[in-house]
Amino acid sequence: MRAYVGLGANLGDAATTLARAVTDLATSPGVSVHGISRLYATEPWGVTDQPEFRNAVVALDVRSGHDPSTGALDLLGRLKLLERLAGRQRGRRWGPRELDLDLLVFGRHRIDVERTRAARSLEADTDPARAARRLQVPHRDLGDRLFVLAPMADLAPRLVPPGWHETIETARDRVAASESPDAVRAVGRWDPGQAVWR
Repeated sequence: MRAYVGLGANLGDAATTLARAVTDLATSPGVSVHGISRLYATEPWGVTDQPEFRNAVVALDVRSGHDPSTGALDLLGRLKLLERLAGRQRGRRWGPRELDLDLLVFGRHRIDVERTRAARSLEADTDPARAARRLQVPHRDLGDRLFVLAPMADLAPRLVPPGWHETIETARDRVAASESPDAVRAVGRWDPGQAVWR
C-alpha cells in the first residue's frame, strides 16, 4: 500500500529531526521508503509568532493487511511513537513542534475511524476534543495546506486522492495563488547516501 506522510518541525535543528524521522520510518518493520520530497521552509500557519517550519513528505510502501483501516491505524500509531521519541511535548494547536508526523493518504482508501490509544496525539490525554478526533484519510486539511501540498507534489503531482476532483499539483497551484511568494520555499534535496537534505 502506498502511503504519504507529512513531516514538520520548527524547534531545534528541524532538518536533522526530519531526516532522523525518515531513517526511523525506513527501518520500521513492514515499511519501505519509496520517495522523499525536497525540504521546504514554510511560514507558520495558524499561530504566526513562532519560528518558520521545515516540512517534507515521504512516500512509503507499507503492509496494509486485509483491512486498510487497521493498516492505517497501525501506521499512525508508529508515527505517534516516533513523535514521542523525538521529544514532542504537549502544546497549543498549530504551535511550535519538535516533530509532527501526519498520515496524508493511504492507498486508494477513504478512512474515517475511531483512533486507537496508540494513534492519539499527546494532547488527547488532556483535551477531550482531541481525544475524540477520528482518523480521517485523506487528511482533512490536505487540500488547504500549501506546506503539505508543495512537498507532496514533488512525489505525486498527478495523484487524485480518494474523494477529490483535482490532482495534488492542481491543488498546490490553487492554494499557492492565494499565499505570499515566500510562504513555502524549497531549501534542500534529499541525499540518499548521507540520509540528509542538502
